[in-house]
Amino acid sequence: MATTVNIVSRKQWGAAAPKKVAQKVSSAQRVIIHHTANPKCRSHSECVSRVASIQRDHMTAREFDDIGYNFLVAADGAVFEGRGWGAVGAHAKGNNHDSLGVAFMGNFTNESPSSEAISSVKQLLQSGVSQGFIKPQFVLIGHRDVGDTECPGGKLHAVLQQLRST
Repeated sequence: MATTVNIVSRKQWGAAAPKKVAQKVSSAQRVIIHHTANPKCRSHSECVSRVASIQRDHMTAREFDDIGYNFLVAADGAVFEGRGWGAVGAHAKGNNHDSLGVAFMGNFTNESPSSEAISSVKQLLQSGVSQGFIKPQFVLIGHRDVGDTECPGGKLHAVLQQLRST
């Protein structure tokens, strides 16, 4: 399997500038999986709009310095750069300093993630390991494993181990 993945850059999705530059994490020991808990987007332009909307919400309502996630993944497998590689996110309170936050776009309480999204996240994680952004023996968990939340939804949480390459 390829160890690179095509990522929609912040510039490509029209990201606002962060309020301040994120702290750096040398190599993530954990990958925390989330869902955005909103309806999945059905086209590239709708997904671009959704990512920008999530960033606005994170920066205004939640008062984060930027979008909280490092990456977001759409149902068609498109990967959107959030804070990106090597940046401390704001996705799992008390657990951001040594982790990478990846959000599946959609609500996975009752709906399963697409095979395209799962495949893209596997490639993203492999790429992160091969580039040194994620430790080879990283721990893969759902947001609910470190916080009082249903995130990433029962159907996504049930397939987390599929995200590990074999």
